[in-house]
Amino acid sequence: MICFINLIVIDMIKYGVFLFFCYTSLLCFSQKTLTPAPQKIRKLIDTVGYASHAYQMDSVYSRIALKQGNDLEMHFRKADVTEETVWKVAVCPHDDYAYAGYIYPLSLFNVQAKTLILFGVCHKAKQFGLENTLVFDSFTHWKGPYGLVPVSSLRDEIIKELPSTMVTINDSAQQAEHSLEALIPFLQYYNHDIEIIPVLVPYMQVEKMENFAQLLAQALKVVTTRNNLVWGNDFAFVISNDAVHYGDEGWGDKNYNYYGVDPKGYEQACNHEAEIIKNTLTGEILPEKLKKFCSYTVDEKDYKEYKWTWCGRYCLPMGLFTAYYFQKLLGITIHGNWLGYSSSIEHRPIPVKDLKMDVTAPATMHHWVGYTAIGYR
Repeated sequence: MICFINLIVIDMIKYGVFLFFCYTSLLCFSQKTLTPAPQKIRKLIDTVGYASHAYQMDSVYSRIALKQGNDLEMHFRKADVTEETVWKVAVCPHDDYAYAGYIYPLSLFNVQAKTLILFGVCHKAKQFGLENTLVFDSFTHWKGPYGLVPVSSLRDEIIKELPSTMVTINDSAQQAEHSLEALIPFLQYYNHDIEIIPVLVPYMQVEKMENFAQLLAQALKVVTTRNNLVWGNDFAFVISNDAVHYGDEGWGDKNYNYYGVDPKGYEQACNHEAEIIKNTLTGEILPEKLKKFCSYTVDEKDYKEYKWTWCGRYCLPMGLFTAYYFQKLLGITIHGNWLGYSSSIEHRPIPVKDLKMDVTAPATMHHWVGYTAIGYR
């Protein structure tokens, strides 16, 4: 009888240990599943030229609308664009809002998609030793004026579809770069729920650019088809791009005075910009036109040097090459609408000092920057 009782007690102890093990395992599992993954946030780098708070962005936009009046509608009418037009690709400047603010809405108003593949300049490519590669990041979120902007999970899917030889993950380069940060406040103003896939394009040979674009287009086709996403409605390309950097002052030891630093020189420089845009960036996207763009802007003997100091001389053709090969995979043809052109000296700057913002460079005949807005549908 005593032995039988002892056996019962032993079994009860074993059963209790088993229950305790099950309980603790379940508790640990619950804690693991309930604990969110840590966020890795890309911080702001330019809180002077761009809006970093909601009140700043709201105010800047209202001032743009007040100054622009019916100009936005006029530009849209000239380009046969309405509020219902949906861009598959948009080209937008990234200079200070005080200077370029009038152009941002022309570029971004008709970007309807939630998921945005952002092609940006890599201004510090030389510092980070970057060339002939696409630069992604590993951030989970980017800071924006209306809250954190998630980086789309599609980023990692796309990277997995690409050859490792064409991809670089460099958070430091992304953190140091301002050309994509400039777009987010406007994009977030229109849609607080955007998510992004940031890509920087450093020095790149045009042949490499075209090859990379074909591979990226194929990867995008696989990933977007798998996720049942429609180009324009669900995802879009946005290309950050300032045009010419002009003048004989404030460019370090460089002199970018091509036609003169008087009104006549300014007019000639703007006409040259218009020639580049009309001949290479509008209408149907074609590889020969994009190669011609590179021949306008990149030195034939050294692809790292300017021929015409157009800031987005790599990311713009890279984004458009990708759009060209992606459209071919979809069996469609898209066309570019030139929406407007301006410069840092074309208009009186938008007042921003009372918003704790300012400009980051001078704007004179001796130092100015060109901007263009183009939408593709």
